[in-house]
Amino acid sequence: MPAEAEGTPCWADATVGDLAEAKRFYGELLGWTFGDTLDEYGGYTQAFVNEKAVAALMPRPSDEMPTGWTLYLASPDAAATASKIRDHGGTVRVEPMRVGEFGTMVVATDPGGAAFGVWQPGSHKGFEARTVPGAYNWAEVFTRDPEKADAFFPAVFGYGVQRMADDAVDFTLYDLGADPVLGRMRMTDDFPAEVPPYLNVYFTVADCDAAVEKAKSLGATLRFGPLTIPFGRFAALTDPDGSPFSLIDNGTTGGEMPKLEEVE
Repeated sequence: MPAEAEGTPCWADATVGDLAEAKRFYGELLGWTFGDTLDEYGGYTQAFVNEKAVAALMPRPSDEMPTGWTLYLASPDAAATASKIRDHGGTVRVEPMRVGEFGTMVVATDPGGAAFGVWQPGSHKGFEARTVPGAYNWAEVFTRDPEKADAFFPAVFGYGVQRMADDAVDFTLYDLGADPVLGRMRMTDDFPAEVPPYLNVYFTVADCDAAVEKAKSLGATLRFGPLTIPFGRFAALTDPDGSPFSLIDNGTTGGEMPKLEEVE
């Protein structure tokens, strides 16, 4: 499996309050099976769909550490990326750290405070499946400082930027070549002040409405949707730990494709 292009979302993991409960929730919701719990790496546990690695769960090391999903962006040189993050106003929270033979990680925040990871692969290349039910599908930067995000992420990862030509929605796409790889959404007043900026991870489902009902029965809270857009039918939720995530069914679409404007 070749390494991903720099800036491509390549992995996602969640820090959870109770590993057994998180495995139950995501296992029943997304059909995940789980590998061995790696005690030497803090209880890190990979999740699989049809024997393909799609994500991981890890118990938080202390009650003071927040729960939540972290999206990792690919890098051929994690140390060089960490330097670019600092140079462009971001904050490196975890300096480049070798994770055995698996690779090298960095954890950082953009200038608006949205946390993300950087992954330089070793033996662990990242997602082994995407866009199939249970696997990663898409992600968006939710931020109260969209101008800062739109300057920072392209400067660090070389993205092109396209802005949605709709005054009602402040949304941009970050792309590599012709391929959109990440979205950016302004957080409106609908978001409580205590909710920090974050990268929202979407997982694929076959039927969004059915998956939402399943999620609620397992203890999740529906925050928005389901709503059908040209890219699919999606919903935003928080899991029983209070961590945000989204579900999307790409087979159910509707409405007109948005007009996008290139940003120089």
